[in-house]
Amino acid sequence: MNNRQNEPLFTRSPCIGVCALDEKDICIACRRSAVEIGEWGVMSEPQKAEVMELIVQRIRQEREEKLNQAGKTD
Repeated sequence: MNNRQNEPLFTRSPCIGVCALDEKDICIACRRSAVEIGEWGVMSEPQKAEVMELIVQRIRQEREEKLNQAGKTD
């Protein structure tokens, strides 16, 4: 049950209107895959929650990769 009056009962799309896929088929803005973007409107709330967790994991992984790259010197 939702105790906050104006809080939505659904997961909002993480889209920020900058749609461009990288070489891994992941949007550079919202970090969803092309499939996740296309299926968002028909996903259940648990599926959307799973995608949101994947986004967090992707962001963490990208940060780790950048830190590792920054730590390597020629």
